[in-house]
Amino acid sequence: LMLVYVAEQLLASMSLGLLKNPEGFGFPGSRNLQQYASAHNGELWTGSGIHMGVMFAFIAVIFAYVVLARHQMGFHIRLTGESPKAAKFAGVNPKRLVVYCLGFSGALAGMAGMFEVSGPSGQISIDFNVGYGFTAIIVAFLGRLNPIGILLAGLLMALTYIGGEIAQSSLGLPSAAIQAFQGMLLFFLLALDMLTNFKLKLTRAGSRL
Repeated sequence: LMLVYVAEQLLASMSLGLLKNPEGFGFPGSRNLQQYASAHNGELWTGSGIHMGVMFAFIAVIFAYVVLARHQMGFHIRLTGESPKAAKFAGVNPKRLVVYCLGFSGALAGMAGMFEVSGPSGQISIDFNVGYGFTAIIVAFLGRLNPIGILLAGLLMALTYIGGEIAQSSLGLPSAAIQAFQGMLLFFLLALDMLTNFKLKLTRAGSRL
Protein backbone atom coordinates (compact mmCIF):
# COMPACT_ATOMS: atom_id res chain seq x y z
CA LEU A 1 0.00 0.00 0.00
CA MET A 2 2.82 2.41 0.85
CA LEU A 3 4.27 1.90 -2.65
CA VAL A 4 1.42 4.11 -3.88
CA TYR A 5 3.40 7.11 -2.63
CA VAL A 6 6.52 5.80 -4.39
CA ALA A 7 4.63 5.54 -7.69
CA GLU A 8 3.21 9.06 -7.30
CA GLN A 9 6.64 10.55 -6.62
CA LEU A 10 8.17 8.58 -9.49
CA LEU A 11 5.67 9.98 -12.00
CA ALA A 12 6.11 13.46 -10.54
CA SER A 13 9.88 13.20 -11.02
CA MET A 14 9.36 12.02 -14.60
CA SER A 15 7.24 15.08 -15.35
CA LEU A 16 10.01 17.27 -13.92
CA GLY A 17 12.92 15.45 -15.52
CA LEU A 18 13.11 12.71 -18.12
CA LEU A 19 9.69 13.25 -19.73
CA LYS A 20 9.50 17.01 -19.24
CA ASN A 21 8.30 18.89 -22.29
CA PRO A 22 11.27 20.84 -23.68
CA GLU A 23 8.82 23.25 -25.28
CA GLY A 24 6.79 23.78 -22.10
CA PHE A 25 8.54 27.04 -21.08
CA GLY A 26 9.85 25.42 -17.88
CA PHE A 27 6.48 24.21 -16.62
CA PRO A 28 6.34 20.61 -15.32
CA GLY A 29 4.64 18.01 -17.44
CA SER A 30 5.25 15.84 -20.47
CA ARG A 31 4.30 16.59 -24.05
CA ASN A 32 0.58 16.63 -24.81
CA LEU A 33 -0.06 13.35 -26.62
CA GLN A 34 -3.33 14.68 -28.03
CA GLN A 35 -1.24 16.58 -30.56
CA TYR A 36 0.14 13.36 -32.03
CA ALA A 37 -2.23 11.15 -33.98
CA SER A 38 -0.02 8.07 -33.59
CA ALA A 39 0.09 8.35 -29.77
CA HIS A 40 -3.34 9.81 -28.96
CA ASN A 41 -6.02 7.41 -27.73
CA GLY A 42 -9.02 9.25 -29.11
CA GLU A 43 -12.72 8.60 -28.62
CA LEU A 44 -14.22 5.73 -30.59
CA TRP A 45 -17.44 7.71 -31.00
CA THR A 46 -17.27 11.49 -30.91
CA GLY A 47 -18.77 12.95 -27.75
CA SER A 48 -19.23 9.57 -26.03
CA GLY A 49 -16.05 9.67 -23.93
CA ILE A 50 -15.46 5.98 -24.78
CA HIS A 51 -11.96 5.10 -25.95
CA MET A 52 -9.95 1.89 -26.23
CA GLY A 53 -9.23 1.92 -22.49
CA VAL A 54 -12.93 1.46 -21.74
CA MET A 55 -13.16 -1.47 -24.13
CA PHE A 56 -10.02 -3.05 -22.66
CA ALA A 57 -11.47 -2.66 -19.14
CA PHE A 58 -14.51 -4.75 -20.14
CA ILE A 59 -12.23 -7.38 -21.69
CA ALA A 60 -10.11 -7.47 -18.51
CA VAL A 61 -13.22 -7.94 -16.34
CA ILE A 62 -14.41 -10.88 -18.47
CA PHE A 63 -10.92 -12.44 -18.47
CA ALA A 64 -10.54 -12.05 -14.69
CA TYR A 65 -13.99 -13.53 -14.06
CA VAL A 66 -13.25 -16.57 -16.23
CA VAL A 67 -9.87 -17.14 -14.57
CA LEU A 68 -11.15 -16.76 -11.00
CA ALA A 69 -14.45 -18.61 -11.42
CA ARG A 70 -13.81 -21.19 -14.13
CA HIS A 71 -10.10 -21.97 -14.14
CA GLN A 72 -7.89 -24.01 -11.86
CA MET A 73 -5.56 -21.04 -11.43
CA GLY A 74 -8.43 -19.02 -9.98
CA PHE A 75 -9.20 -21.78 -7.49
CA HIS A 76 -5.56 -21.81 -6.41
CA ILE A 77 -5.59 -18.03 -6.00
CA ARG A 78 -8.74 -18.08 -3.87
CA LEU A 79 -7.41 -20.99 -1.82
CA THR A 80 -4.13 -19.19 -1.20
CA GLY A 81 -5.96 -16.04 -0.13
CA GLU A 82 -8.19 -17.88 2.33
CA SER A 83 -5.60 -20.30 3.75
CA PRO A 84 -1.97 -20.26 2.57
CA LYS A 85 -1.16 -23.31 4.72
CA ALA A 86 -3.97 -25.34 3.15
CA ALA A 87 -2.85 -24.25 -0.32
CA LYS A 88 0.72 -25.32 0.41
CA PHE A 89 -0.53 -28.66 1.75
CA ALA A 90 -2.46 -29.18 -1.52
CA GLY A 91 0.70 -28.69 -3.57
CA VAL A 92 0.24 -25.00 -4.46
CA ASN A 93 3.17 -22.59 -4.19
CA PRO A 94 1.69 -19.54 -2.35
CA LYS A 95 4.76 -17.34 -2.91
CA ARG A 96 4.70 -17.92 -6.66
CA LEU A 97 0.98 -17.12 -6.80
CA VAL A 98 1.51 -13.90 -4.83
CA VAL A 99 4.20 -12.79 -7.28
CA TYR A 100 1.96 -13.74 -10.20
CA CYS A 101 -1.02 -11.80 -8.84
CA LEU A 102 1.11 -8.74 -8.02
CA GLY A 103 2.69 -8.75 -11.48
CA PHE A 104 -0.58 -9.26 -13.35
CA SER A 105 -2.51 -6.66 -11.36
CA GLY A 106 0.40 -4.22 -11.69
CA ALA A 107 0.39 -4.74 -15.46
CA LEU A 108 -3.34 -4.00 -15.59
CA ALA A 109 -2.86 -0.85 -13.50
CA GLY A 110 -0.01 0.25 -15.76
CA MET A 111 -2.12 -0.25 -18.88
CA ALA A 112 -4.95 1.72 -17.27
CA GLY A 113 -2.52 4.57 -16.66
CA MET A 114 -1.25 4.34 -20.22
CA PHE A 115 -4.78 4.60 -21.62
CA GLU A 116 -5.47 7.58 -19.33
CA VAL A 117 -2.27 9.40 -20.31
CA SER A 118 -2.80 8.84 -24.02
CA GLY A 119 -6.52 9.60 -23.77
CA PRO A 120 -8.44 12.09 -21.62
CA SER A 121 -5.49 13.33 -19.57
CA GLY A 122 -3.17 13.75 -22.53
CA GLN A 123 0.02 14.18 -20.53
CA ILE A 124 1.86 13.22 -17.35
CA SER A 125 1.71 16.00 -14.76
CA ILE A 126 2.80 16.30 -11.14
CA ASP A 127 -0.63 15.39 -9.73
CA PHE A 128 -1.67 13.05 -12.55
CA ASN A 129 -2.29 9.93 -10.43
CA VAL A 130 -2.88 11.37 -6.96
CA GLY A 131 -5.53 9.33 -5.14
CA TYR A 132 -5.89 6.61 -7.74
CA GLY A 133 -4.34 3.90 -5.56
CA PHE A 134 -6.58 4.51 -2.56
CA THR A 135 -9.64 4.83 -4.78
CA ALA A 136 -8.83 1.41 -6.20
CA ILE A 137 -8.84 -0.02 -2.67
CA ILE A 138 -12.33 1.36 -2.05
CA VAL A 139 -13.51 -0.02 -5.40
CA ALA A 140 -12.12 -3.47 -4.56
CA PHE A 141 -13.88 -3.51 -1.18
CA LEU A 142 -17.17 -2.26 -2.62
CA GLY A 143 -16.97 -4.89 -5.36
CA ARG A 144 -16.36 -7.65 -2.81
CA LEU A 145 -13.23 -8.70 -4.74
CA ASN A 146 -15.44 -9.92 -7.59
CA PRO A 147 -14.60 -8.73 -11.14
CA ILE A 148 -18.24 -7.98 -11.98
CA GLY A 149 -18.77 -6.26 -8.64
CA ILE A 150 -15.60 -4.24 -9.11
CA LEU A 151 -16.87 -3.05 -12.49
CA LEU A 152 -20.12 -1.85 -10.92
CA ALA A 153 -18.26 -0.30 -7.98
CA GLY A 154 -15.98 1.51 -10.43
CA LEU A 155 -19.01 3.01 -12.14
CA LEU A 156 -20.33 4.11 -8.74
CA MET A 157 -17.03 5.78 -7.84
CA ALA A 158 -16.98 7.48 -11.24
CA LEU A 159 -20.40 8.93 -10.46
CA THR A 160 -19.09 10.27 -7.16
CA TYR A 161 -16.23 12.01 -8.96
CA ILE A 162 -18.54 13.52 -11.58
CA GLY A 163 -21.10 14.50 -8.95
CA GLY A 164 -18.34 15.97 -6.79
CA GLU A 165 -17.12 18.18 -9.63
CA ILE A 166 -20.67 19.39 -10.28
CA ALA A 167 -21.17 20.05 -6.55
CA GLN A 168 -17.93 22.04 -6.42
CA SER A 169 -18.98 24.27 -9.29
CA SER A 170 -22.67 24.71 -8.39
CA LEU A 171 -22.69 24.52 -4.59
CA GLY A 172 -19.17 25.68 -3.82
CA LEU A 173 -18.25 22.55 -1.86
CA PRO A 174 -14.54 21.96 -1.19
CA SER A 175 -12.67 19.32 -3.18
CA ALA A 176 -12.11 17.31 0.00
CA ALA A 177 -15.86 16.70 0.30
CA ILE A 178 -15.80 13.97 -2.35
CA GLN A 179 -12.86 12.29 -0.60
CA ALA A 180 -14.75 12.39 2.70
CA PHE A 181 -17.78 10.82 1.00
CA GLN A 182 -15.64 8.03 -0.47
CA GLY A 183 -14.06 7.42 2.92
CA MET A 184 -17.52 7.17 4.47
CA LEU A 185 -18.46 4.53 1.90
CA LEU A 186 -15.50 2.40 2.92
CA PHE A 187 -16.09 3.02 6.63
CA PHE A 188 -19.75 1.97 6.51
CA LEU A 189 -18.90 -1.07 4.40
CA LEU A 190 -16.34 -2.23 6.95
CA ALA A 191 -18.81 -1.53 9.77
CA LEU A 192 -21.43 -3.61 7.95
CA ASP A 193 -19.02 -6.54 7.68
CA MET A 194 -18.19 -6.32 11.38
CA LEU A 195 -21.81 -6.11 12.50
CA THR A 196 -22.70 -9.01 10.17
CA ASN A 197 -19.97 -11.35 11.39
CA PHE A 198 -19.88 -10.32 15.05
CA LYS A 199 -22.57 -9.70 17.62
CA LEU A 200 -22.17 -6.74 19.94
CA LYS A 201 -23.06 -7.41 23.55
CA LEU A 202 -23.22 -4.77 26.27
CA THR A 203 -21.75 -5.83 29.60
CA ARG A 204 -21.20 -4.14 32.90
CA ALA A 205 -17.84 -2.61 33.67
CA GLY A 206 -15.54 -5.11 35.35
CA SER A 207 -17.69 -8.13 34.48
CA ARG A 208 -16.22 -11.11 32.67
CA LEU A 209 -17.08 -11.65 28.97
